[in-house]
Amino acid sequence: MSIPKTQKAVIFEENGGPLLYKDIPVPEPKANELLVNIKYSGVCHTDLHAWKGDWPLATKLPLVGGHEGAGVVVGMGKNVKGWEIGDYAGVKWLNGSCLGCEFCQHGDEPNCADADLSGYTHDGSFEQYATADAVQAARIPKHVDLAQAAPILCAGITVYKALKTANVSAGQWVCISGAGGGLGSLAIQYAKAMGYRVAAIDGGEEKEEFCKSLGAEVFIDFTKTKDIVKEVVAATNGGPHGAINVSVSEKAIAQSVEYIRSTGTVVLVGLPAGAKVVAPVFDAVVKSVSIRGSYVGNRADSAEALDFFARGLIKCPIKIVGLSELPSIYELMEQGKILGRYVVDTSK
Repeated sequence: MSIPKTQKAVIFEENGGPLLYKDIPVPEPKANELLVNIKYSGVCHTDLHAWKGDWPLATKLPLVGGHEGAGVVVGMGKNVKGWEIGDYAGVKWLNGSCLGCEFCQHGDEPNCADADLSGYTHDGSFEQYATADAVQAARIPKHVDLAQAAPILCAGITVYKALKTANVSAGQWVCISGAGGGLGSLAIQYAKAMGYRVAAIDGGEEKEEFCKSLGAEVFIDFTKTKDIVKEVVAATNGGPHGAINVSVSEKAIAQSVEYIRSTGTVVLVGLPAGAKVVAPVFDAVVKSVSIRGSYVGNRADSAEALDFFARGLIKCPIKIVGLSELPSIYELMEQGKILGRYVVDTSK
């Protein structure tokens, strides 16, 4: 197919600066890279942090954000093998890694010191054509809806990996804090598909209805409940076996350490800037609890998460908007008004 010289993108030239919808050059894929015609891209809270520059890892500037890009392979470098023009491919947060360090060799390539990150250190998917390392690019089955698949590439993979990290068994309780957001709504579904019982924490009747429609057995409204810890413990008959913190509330994270069941695992996923985990050491020791961080998944996690989706077990509650409308979505993220997941159509 004919590849244009320029494309539409949303780009910012300085952290916190204007989000510009403008024409930029189409990138040339390196020898190890794919060129993907992005059809849809999910919008993640990480994109807000990248724009603000409030994480202790500098972004490249200027930067095209986005790391949930689903599209079609239209070009590739001379060293790429195993891909064909026309294949469906996903541009993930982990764009590339060295593949030679101890972390890459053990399947922990997201922890590679030389990891290249889409929408952070590498121009991402808020553009019509993006590049991705052919080894790390996600293989998307051709029968799926690319708009629906886009959020799986970060949100889906991230919560799936977090649920694996919680190390719970089918029939046991998982509590998801921030359950009504983009990550949380997928976490509920993956948890149900994996055979777990789900207790959801979020605020408001709209989110309660939303979470229960996705499979949450219990909903705890933090805007109405005076004692979150007590209610979670009561609702789960002694506390959840696993707690997944996709919320960016430092208080919510601290509460999860309190309500977790003895020998349970608290998993940290959300990344509130500057936040710390507060855990009473005596209780943590006596209860023998684990507190674990869970970053994005590796290639195997990505393939597994996409397989759950491709088999129809995960439905992405998305709202599609044009790429030109992306700045207004950043405003909603800043205001905490995101329900479900927004996906941008790069053709608009």
